[in-house]
Amino acid sequence: MEKDRLYQKCVSYLKTLCEEIPERSVGSEGNRRASIFFEKVLSSLGWQTEISELDVIDWEDRGATLQVADQSYSVLVSPYSLGCSVQAPLISASCLEEIERQEITGNILLLHGDIAKEQLMPKNFVFYNPEEHQNIIALLEKKQPAAIISATSRNAALAGGVYPFPLIEDGDFDIPSVYTTEENGKNLLSCIGKPAILQSRSTRIPAKAYNVVARKPDNADERIVITAHIDAKKGTPGAIDNATGIVILLLLAELLKDYDGDRLLEIVAFNGEDYYAVPGQMDYIRKNQEHFENIVLNINIDGAGYKEGKSSFSFFGLPDPMKDKVSSVLAEFDGITEGIQWSQGDHSIFIQQGCPAIAVSSMWFIDHIDSQEITHTPNDNMDIVDCRKVIEIAKALNWLLRKLNT
Repeated sequence: MEKDRLYQKCVSYLKTLCEEIPERSVGSEGNRRASIFFEKVLSSLGWQTEISELDVIDWEDRGATLQVADQSYSVLVSPYSLGCSVQAPLISASCLEEIERQEITGNILLLHGDIAKEQLMPKNFVFYNPEEHQNIIALLEKKQPAAIISATSRNAALAGGVYPFPLIEDGDFDIPSVYTTEENGKNLLSCIGKPAILQSRSTRIPAKAYNVVARKPDNADERIVITAHIDAKKGTPGAIDNATGIVILLLLAELLKDYDGDRLLEIVAFNGEDYYAVPGQMDYIRKNQEHFENIVLNINIDGAGYKEGKSSFSFFGLPDPMKDKVSSVLAEFDGITEGIQWSQGDHSIFIQQGCPAIAVSSMWFIDHIDSQEITHTPNDNMDIVDCRKVIEIAKALNWLLRKLNT
């Protein structure tokens, strides 16, 4: 009976997050509805909850058109870009040196080839920002093209399953930007020097979002923090990325409603992992800057519950006694295995602060991180979720958290 009840709740929660709420992109009404829903469920289960309001921007995309020498090309608006209406010569660059040596100001710049091989990190992104990316952004801002067209291929490891992917996704970068396929980029190279007309109908909208934190009990110094991000990219139901993570937190909160251990449990629905400015994560860091030493473990859930393969628990810096306890619990669950270490998740926040961490995901996703065509696309829907795996993870975490307090 307990198994049936949890299964029904799992399905109900997923339907709420992936179907009844149209989208959960940061700044959207759906994102706020999802956060409020999460808080209400945890509050009803006796958890002490806290909501932090975040200043963010929503973004409206009404399409873009590109015409060069009487030929039209299909282009897409870069997320969070400013709009534009520009008529100027088309020039191109495939590396930093080509940008440096050309007169770019006021022209429309086509980025292609090596310089467009991977998505550029947002200019103010603090967790991972290669010097190469910083140099490209700085030079573009110095040279000031009238607009940018990027021709990108596939890069599932950094951009998910989207093709083409937006080279620039940054609300702090103010040069208008669109993107197109690698094939269109090759065709555009034959038009270099010709007049181009680019119109992009893109609008930034000031908005609000929420971080939600729940605690039980509230009288302990040491903390175990269990996290998952509640936001999703525009245009995707975000089932694996990351509604299943939020559902696991909801199921876990119910399984732990009688918890009264010596360590404080803190459940956090981060808002912003799939958003250029990671506002929820930054807010949490600011509020906990002097208190990370009290966190004995972070468990972050992202990409869990995929229908194929086992669930994976990846370990980062666990002390031996803790790792032994974790391993003994996981050995009782046939569908869970130890996974390889990977960095693309909110557990990195805690690792960078010196906290031990466990990243919970799906082995299939980790094994196919460079080739899958699911995340950030409409394919990330409820059809790819196995609720039995979601429930198994929640039960394993319930057992683990209780054992860590013995």
